[in-house]
Amino acid sequence: MTTPPPASTASPAPPDDAQLLRLAHEAADRAYVPYSRFPVGAALLTRSGRIVLGCNVENASYGLTICAERTGATRMIAESGDADDRRIVKVAVVGTKASPCFPCGACRQVLHEFGCEEVVVEIDGAPRSYPFAEILPHGFGPADLEPTTGSEA
Repeated sequence: MTTPPPASTASPAPPDDAQLLRLAHEAADRAYVPYSRFPVGAALLTRSGRIVLGCNVENASYGLTICAERTGATRMIAESGDADDRRIVKVAVVGTKASPCFPCGACRQVLHEFGCEEVVVEIDGAPRSYPFAEILPHGFGPADLEPTTGSEA
């Protein structure tokens, strides 16, 4: 009798940048963009290894439109199981009609809130990765709201 090999206990390797971009493209295909016709998709990789997709969802009152990155972040929080599920290791962003397609300012601020470490965009069909601090230097986040130590003048 042959004994089957033991089941692997190693976790699967995290997706590479090209795989994340492919998932972001799939998310962009689901975008609701009847006004701009500018679909954007995002794939967020959390510290726990989970991938969360987001796409832009427009509204006739343009101010209520939500970007792909923020859709992904809100899904991440709504579906999270633990603290590592609420930390973003990297996000891949794809605009099917623009390359590269970087997160807008509002999205950069939301991504910063959840500790985003890296942003991946597509340039000439290839992934290009940027440290998050490079695209949002001196970002304002939760640590800035903590009381300072020492005397105040």
